[in-house]
Amino acid sequence: MRQIIFLILILGIISCNQINKSKIKLNYPVTKKVDTVDVYFGTEVPDPYRWLEDDNSEETGEWVKAQNEVTFDYLSKIPFRDAIKERLTKIWDYPKVSAPFKEGGHYFAYRNDGLQNQYVVYIKETLDGEEKVILDPNKLSEDGTVSLTGFEVSKCGKYLGYGISRGGSDWKEFYVKDIETGKDLEDHILWAKFSGLSWHKNGFFYSRYPEPKEGDELSAENKNSKIYYHTIGDKQENDKLIYENPEFPERGYYGGVTEDKKYLIISATESTSGNALYFKNLEEKDGELHEIVKDFDDDYQIVEHIDGKFLVMTNYESPKYKLISIDVNNYGKENWKDIIPESENVLKYASVVGGKIFVNYMQDAHSVIKVYDLEGNYQYDVELPTIGSVGGFSGEKDDEITFYTLTSYTYPSVVYKYNIAENKSEVYTKSQVDFEPDKYETKQVFYESKDGTKIPMFITHKKGLKLDGNNPTLLYGYGGFNVSLTPYFSITRLIWIENGGVYVVANLRGGGEYGEDWHEAGIKLKKQNVFDDFIAAAEYLIEKKYTSPKKLAIQGGSNGGLLVGAVANQRPELFKVAFPAVGVMDMLRYHEFTIGRFWAADYGTSKDSEEMFKYLINYSPIHSVKKDVEYPAMLVTTADHDDRVVPCHSFKYISTIQDNHKGNNPVLIRIETKAGHGAGKPTDKIIQEYADIWSFAFYNMGVTPEY
Repeated sequence: MRQIIFLILILGIISCNQINKSKIKLNYPVTKKVDTVDVYFGTEVPDPYRWLEDDNSEETGEWVKAQNEVTFDYLSKIPFRDAIKERLTKIWDYPKVSAPFKEGGHYFAYRNDGLQNQYVVYIKETLDGEEKVILDPNKLSEDGTVSLTGFEVSKCGKYLGYGISRGGSDWKEFYVKDIETGKDLEDHILWAKFSGLSWHKNGFFYSRYPEPKEGDELSAENKNSKIYYHTIGDKQENDKLIYENPEFPERGYYGGVTEDKKYLIISATESTSGNALYFKNLEEKDGELHEIVKDFDDDYQIVEHIDGKFLVMTNYESPKYKLISIDVNNYGKENWKDIIPESENVLKYASVVGGKIFVNYMQDAHSVIKVYDLEGNYQYDVELPTIGSVGGFSGEKDDEITFYTLTSYTYPSVVYKYNIAENKSEVYTKSQVDFEPDKYETKQVFYESKDGTKIPMFITHKKGLKLDGNNPTLLYGYGGFNVSLTPYFSITRLIWIENGGVYVVANLRGGGEYGEDWHEAGIKLKKQNVFDDFIAAAEYLIEKKYTSPKKLAIQGGSNGGLLVGAVANQRPELFKVAFPAVGVMDMLRYHEFTIGRFWAADYGTSKDSEEMFKYLINYSPIHSVKKDVEYPAMLVTTADHDDRVVPCHSFKYISTIQDNHKGNNPVLIRIETKAGHGAGKPTDKIIQEYADIWSFAFYNMGVTPEY
């Protein structure tokens, strides 16, 4: 009896210790509230954290510091955090190389020796020639936070124009390098954004915005886009204005030159969907600007100019896209001709190489490559060794070979050399990552959403997985802006799946996986369809016993961050962990910052109508948080240089969650410094961030990784 009593006492002590441990609460920083109130169609809406929108204030800076201290203190106490970082660093450390491509008579490729913060650009004169470094962004900053945003070589092959971003910002600076000497010239362009540079004669076209006021660089609205021409050797203030339209200051304008350098193509946009289209004959002095399309109802992308005709990819009267021919002398819609009509699969992109048209179709969210002649007659398919995502098939009209890459969830990226005349592929370079694909599997399933719509979903895990409802599972989604999530290999994911995790990607409505109809089914007053699709994916995984609410995490970035925030608010009991990254969280004010207004085609705005306002506030993450609800363990991530989705979205969301959340799940924010929306982030920052993400997920699910 004494032993039984002693055992009961011991078990009681253990239980009490577990209860006490589970009740440990974090001391979140107290976030000040202000009495700011906005009125929408007679409805008063408080905005108590409006002051956090000022990213330059000392008060906001102190708040960021205090939140990060709490977050990193919590993360530092996770016992296996360092082991995860070490493992991730080890598997990341292998050579990576892009497919080579030809510009200006030279071959180029991006390479990374393993752990370099930024990829290095190499040049060689022939495919078998000696390589040398032509651009190394790692030398532009000590901490690797200056990244390359792209480059273009002049047709003569003498100059290389390239863009850089500092700290992950969308702002670009352009420079020019003499290829023969490897030296930078004095040319320096500032305040370009969402622009490339396009060579013509002794200079290039680019688009930029006016210089913002000091302190407003990362948050103020960007208006009055203009296209300029820069002549090599001139100062930027002497650049020639090519196009502007002061009547419409909110439009964006982008200029590019056709491969043969005969035409300047100008695209005008008011949102992320639809564009007007103009062209100018550069061989005519002071040539007229011709308007092909003046409305913004559809998308138009010029693929190539061939013998007086533009080959254009469009969804005009074709939700799944097609290729049409537009005569430069008779460009009215009544004269347009279908070259490759719309098919049952979505036309993702097309290119003209070696006298052929290569078309990348998307079939159930994976790539199929078909080849046509220049008249649009089908020739053959390019045979692929696995279901996945294909990129490449770039080059010039008379090239005999081209290159492409193939990747999938369990298929590390492989570069193939392709002989156009023979329709033959051979491996050019293969990934050396420490990964055994034969141990894993990916399958595609189709599940029903709330309204009965069939939604495709990819599920990746170790072979032999037990469907016992106990597997840590990460569900990823996006669902917006016609963006398609197709299979690709990720080093960061290896940590998850090699520890028994299940990785799931749902192809939600709002994306482009099935064309414009699929996209429009998840926008504006139909946005809830996206959230319902994601919730149904979680319910499917639970029903099929892949996982349970105690082992299910959700993740998404940008529009996907909105998705995670909205769904975590709507169904908090369904998830154990949530990772909303750089999310659009304030749906009433998103259009007030930088280029947020361009998203209105997908979201609508709070000023459109009372109906739109009520719809937005109902799902807006910072407005739909409820009092005294236990939310999933949450690690919100953002960055101080994110000038696309400004960080105040995440600041205001986590402040609202922390103020209303009850229970034991930690609700934290991780604010990266000298980083932006994601592009160009240094390798060491990516490794540390994902070490924190996986540690947080495993720890809150009660899973100990095997390191």
